[in-house]
Amino acid sequence: MSISENIADVLQRLSAAARRARRSPDEIALMAVSKTVAPQRIREAYDAGLRVFGENRVQEFAGKAGALVDLMDAEWHMIGHLQTNKVGKAAELFAAVDSIDSLKLAEKLNAAAENLGKKLAVLIEVNVGGEAAKTGIVPDSAEIEEILRAAPRLESLSFQGLMTVPPFTDDPQAARGHFRKSRELRDTIAARKLPSVGMDVLSMGMSHDFEVAIEEGSTCVRVGTAIFGERAKA
Repeated sequence: MSISENIADVLQRLSAAARRARRSPDEIALMAVSKTVAPQRIREAYDAGLRVFGENRVQEFAGKAGALVDLMDAEWHMIGHLQTNKVGKAAELFAAVDSIDSLKLAEKLNAAAENLGKKLAVLIEVNVGGEAAKTGIVPDSAEIEEILRAAPRLESLSFQGLMTVPPFTDDPQAARGHFRKSRELRDTIAARKLPSVGMDVLSMGMSHDFEVAIEEGSTCVRVGTAIFGERAKA
């Protein structure tokens, strides 16, 4: 199947999952995860109607951003772990960083965005499964509270919600509890109505489990393989 056919299939599945959850498909953004994908294939996805793209590595995206500069209304998100020494370049390249996992990173990114005179949308990355090998903040960690309390002074960042990657399993249903826990955390934070903290975005669900994520409240699914096919390991 072509990229455009793959996108049509994913959108059909997204809509069906939304209906099962008595939600509108319009509430759910489809992000094309374009790590290791060549510019011409990203352009195919753009031509098929997608506008939100996620990249995992600053250096890789920097190498292909020039070939995509004419896609004026494309929205580029950094969704991988962001090292503090790459913060300046990330602030230049991306409109959003969906993987804030420490107060230190948030502070450095805020300073970089301020120097550029721009405001970056950000999500707090939650390590909902508590996996030692994964980045993100454990839900009951004091670090989340530190970031939330710091939000008003980080004026060049716009806190919009949470992002999570549950422990991988071949059975999408096994991720349901993790997705639900993430939604409950988002709802708990939202109910506090903290200054400078928005919680409208809940980014969760990938190619193998995005339908379950939608049923549990995801507002943005990050889909790579189901759009671009299997990719080389990078």
